[in-house]
Amino acid sequence: MLNTHPAVRRIARSRPRTVGLATRCRFLLAGLLALLAATLGRAELQFDVFVGYGSGGANDGLVREGNWFPVACEVFNDGPSFNAVFELSSQQIGGGQSKRLAIELPTNTRKRFVIPVFAGASRFASWHARLLDAKGRLVAERPDLRTVDVTWEAFLFGGLPRTFAGLPVFPTATTTGQTAAGRPEFQPKVARLTVEQFPDNPLALEGLNALYLSSEKALELRAPQVAALVAWVHGGGHLVVGVEQAQDIASLPWLDALSPVELGPMSTNRSAGVLHNWLLSGAALRETDDLAAVRVGTPRPATRPGSASGQNPYSALPPDPAFENEDFAAFTAMVRDGDTVLAIGERPLVVQAHRGRGQVTMLTFSPEREPFKSWKHRGWFWARLFKLPGDVFEQQGRNIYGGWSFDSVVYEMITTRQIRKLPVEWLLALLVVYLVVIGPFDQWFLKRINRQMLTWITFPTYVVLFSLLIYWIGYKLRAGETEWNELHIVDVLPRAERAELRGRTFATLYSSVNARYRLASDQPVAALRGEFAGPAGGGQERSRVDAEIRPAGFNAEVSVPVWSSLLYVADWQEPAAMPVTATVTPTGASVKLTVQNRLPRKLTGVRVAYSDRLYLIGDLAPNETRSTTVPYASGQVLADFVRATGYQFQEAAQRRNQTFGRESTARLEANADTLSAATFISQLGRYQGQSRTFVYPAGFELSPLLARGDAVVLAWDAGHAPTRPLRRFDPPRATQNTLYRLAVPVSKDA
Repeated sequence: MLNTHPAVRRIARSRPRTVGLATRCRFLLAGLLALLAATLGRAELQFDVFVGYGSGGANDGLVREGNWFPVACEVFNDGPSFNAVFELSSQQIGGGQSKRLAIELPTNTRKRFVIPVFAGASRFASWHARLLDAKGRLVAERPDLRTVDVTWEAFLFGGLPRTFAGLPVFPTATTTGQTAAGRPEFQPKVARLTVEQFPDNPLALEGLNALYLSSEKALELRAPQVAALVAWVHGGGHLVVGVEQAQDIASLPWLDALSPVELGPMSTNRSAGVLHNWLLSGAALRETDDLAAVRVGTPRPATRPGSASGQNPYSALPPDPAFENEDFAAFTAMVRDGDTVLAIGERPLVVQAHRGRGQVTMLTFSPEREPFKSWKHRGWFWARLFKLPGDVFEQQGRNIYGGWSFDSVVYEMITTRQIRKLPVEWLLALLVVYLVVIGPFDQWFLKRINRQMLTWITFPTYVVLFSLLIYWIGYKLRAGETEWNELHIVDVLPRAERAELRGRTFATLYSSVNARYRLASDQPVAALRGEFAGPAGGGQERSRVDAEIRPAGFNAEVSVPVWSSLLYVADWQEPAAMPVTATVTPTGASVKLTVQNRLPRKLTGVRVAYSDRLYLIGDLAPNETRSTTVPYASGQVLADFVRATGYQFQEAAQRRNQTFGRESTARLEANADTLSAATFISQLGRYQGQSRTFVYPAGFELSPLLARGDAVVLAWDAGHAPTRPLRRFDPPRATQNTLYRLAVPVSKDA
């Protein structure tokens, strides 16, 4: 019996067959229903992954090569609760990234999160997303996720509009009169973002040149998203704000602090040719002009492709009377700081101001409402706002290729000196000797002793001997002690009395054995990647990174083969005290330079770059302040310094890609000279014909800050690091050095 209760036994005795069968059926039905409920519950799991910038449009999944980009995930669990692990992995063989994030999925909950991922595999990159349970079993997956590549120099504009139709646009082949020929990845792109998928990590925004934000959508951003957006702006981003309601700005203290204007009541305006004339002035733009206005750290081609029509697209724009003669609403505005870019009479329409290393552009009207929304030249308005030359919208003649990754240059600076490369002449000599021994020599020797059948013994002997010889040569050239070398390039971003440190930690790990090593960071914003080989190096990552993302920082494991040295890069940001401060004041033909070392240790090789000159301050003792006035012409020409110091950069990048080679050329050293030259590496020239020279992440190269009028202070902190080392092991050898870089707004002497 299924139940031994007396009442049950009495019923069973009276109706043994009928009740017993009914009970069994009920148990069977309950089991089937439970199994069906569990199956249906798990079947209701929604697992969506969005890779890159853009959602719900033609420009979906945009990714800029050699930069960070966001991967957004949305999971809806309508079944039983369980703990899950989100895993995103690159399909690159032998390298790439694998990132994991633990999440809790209670019943009937929706989780959204965004993680930063580095575009280390340019062209044809493929990503695989999986959702695993606590036991590692596969719950859901999204295989072969593809992205749309945007070239390193192309302009990428993100939009967070009030409506789908309000997304900013750029001129297309139809509006420019050009045919859609050439390579579309060179064309400026606009990616539509959503509040739900907006990153809460500033690293994930670094692939954007600029971002449009409707003030109405700004109200919906969560605190972590706001913090990421503000950090991105101060780090070099360009934020464009379209105003829907004046109270939108006033009710958000963070947006009001960024705004360069104080909004008043709304007024009626009419362009009457003012906006059209402003567009026509874009004909004066050239691809080498206004570099800083395009983007901090994103260069444009040095050569100007010929126009197919022979006429600049801006100058060919016909008037649009329907727009020019129609009234539109805009807010009156009092300019607090910055420059008025566009105005009708005394009423500003577009005002720009610097915020840290970035800038904010305030539109005192809504570009998503009529008549602006129907303006036939709306795309050219956005192009003119970002000072994009008309030539960039003509695809003919654009075929830029190649480019050495600057990661390769840094690798040659900090890699171990314990290993040496085998000259290719030695390799060829060993090959010739091997062929001679196993061929003519073996035949001659066995014939001489009249024992030809011994070749079954002599041949394997030769192979073993040469294998031992090769191992011995490799041991002499590459064997050593495990070594860890760190180089921190740290941008100091002043925030009131303190600072945000935006750091890039380059680290090489040489392993004396086949082993896995643990790396970690507990900084609030931190992400780890492998070495980016660059387009000229195959467009892949040379090292593999398996990282677990934590609320603050990451845990990672890296595998390094025996006698090999690999590069890893951690991008991070954290608040700290100001390590160095400075003021730069031009006074006629002279420049007054004041630099203060706020660290309890000496800073060496302190320099100040201003305009096209470089001034050497020298060493600063702990807590020392030095002020000096020098003639402007006394500074070394910056381009000459970079060429004299950085002429070996390209050779170093090429040497990184060579397995064999001589050690006759001098190796690069990580010091104040080489890192100062690297900070302005674009001075070497960005292009050689149709080929790029160097490719580097956004914000690394600081020449655009000089172009907009700022000065840059460079200070070398030898033997120290601003944060805890990445390694979680104790190698026999280890070094660490830091270069601080501070952008200083230049004040004019009254």
